[in-house]
Amino acid sequence: MKLESLALHHGYESEATTKAAAVPIYQTTSYTFDDTQHGADLFDLKVAGNIYTRITNPTTAVLEERVASMEGGIAGLAVASGMAAITYAVQCICEVGDNIVSTSQVYGGTYNLFAHTLPRQGIETRFASHDDYAALEAHIDSRTRAIFVSLLVTQRVMLLILQNWLKLPNVMVFP
Repeated sequence: MKLESLALHHGYESEATTKAAAVPIYQTTSYTFDDTQHGADLFDLKVAGNIYTRITNPTTAVLEERVASMEGGIAGLAVASGMAAITYAVQCICEVGDNIVSTSQVYGGTYNLFAHTLPRQGIETRFASHDDYAALEAHIDSRTRAIFVSLLVTQRVMLLILQNWLKLPNVMVFP
C-alpha cells in the first residue's frame, strides 16, 4: 500500500454491525471480562485484550499499528505527550551507567528530566551548547546512547547545525 493508504486504512477492519469506515473512538477507561479467569488471563498477559485504557485502547491501537506500518516497524507505542515520548525513548535505550549528550538549550521540563530525574535512575546527561562541537565531541564515550538536539531555530539554521553535528566522528544517524 502507498503511505497515504496506510495512514488511512491500516490496522482497522470495519465492524460487521455498523460497517463504519472510520475508526470508532472508544471513550472508556475500563473493560469488562468474560469471567474471572478471562480477567486473570488478561492481567497475566496470557491472552490479548483490553484491561484498562492507560495500558491499551482499541482506538490508540489502530494509531500505533498505522504509524508502525508507515515507518516499516513491527509495533508502535502512542503516548500522551512529547515528554512521555522522550522519557520512554531514553529509558528504552539506556541502563544504569549509560549517558546521553544533550544541547543545553532545551525546554524546562526536558531539562528537569535530564538533569534531575534520569540521574536518579543512574543515567547521566552531559550538556553542551549546540554550537560547541568540541565540547559535544568530548562528552561522547562508549556509554553514550543518544544525542538529544532541541533547537528553536529556522529549518535552514537547524540543517546547518545538524550537518556540523554529523561531522563529529562518534555520531551515527539511525533512520
